[in-house]
Amino acid sequence: VIAEGMAPPKRILFPPEKICMVWQQRQSAGAGLFNVGNTCFLNAVLQCLTYTPPLANYLLSREHSRACHQQGFCMMCIMEAHVNKVLHSPVSAILPLAVLKVFRRIGEHFQPGREEDAHDFLCCTVNAMQRACLSASSDLDISSQSTTIIHQIFGGFLRSRVTCFSCKAISDSYEAFLDVPLDIKAASSLTAALEDFVTPEHLDGENCFKCNK
Repeated sequence: VIAEGMAPPKRILFPPEKICMVWQQRQSAGAGLFNVGNTCFLNAVLQCLTYTPPLANYLLSREHSRACHQQGFCMMCIMEAHVNKVLHSPVSAILPLAVLKVFRRIGEHFQPGREEDAHDFLCCTVNAMQRACLSASSDLDISSQSTTIIHQIFGGFLRSRVTCFSCKAISDSYEAFLDVPLDIKAASSLTAALEDFVTPEHLDGENCFKCNK
């Protein structure tokens, strides 16, 4: 879906019709993950991603690794190996070695053995997967960058709309996102948090805009 005022993508990196939101094959729970010293945040994120059906379907197909020519670190190849190991493992729990080996490559500020923030690690992991999906392409417009499988599953665009009270002129700008930061302390539900996030503001004083019209 192309928003009003946005240019359509010049390239489609992953056809949206190929994304299946439900499990393509009957899937029982896979192996659990061992904690190797303050890695519970990492395990929690990996389990959430492993059981996200559209992502798991794609990674189980091994479509990415068959076409990947990236040299060195590729987060999509690492997640593909991890998800296939977890969901095909005959044992009750495994060490997430594929991810632990590249821990610092996912985020340079992460320190082995130190407790880290799960949301921060999730953002870094999803961003690393998005970069991996874009690694074979260069000079892509923003609309084309949003056609990766990662952006189509996790991302979207935030529209910022400014409406002039005097002449009713409308100015829109768009920003791609892979997660939306919501204030959950002040909200009673996810819906309420989303409504609060998009509540219009009256810009005045130092926050005033000068209308182009």
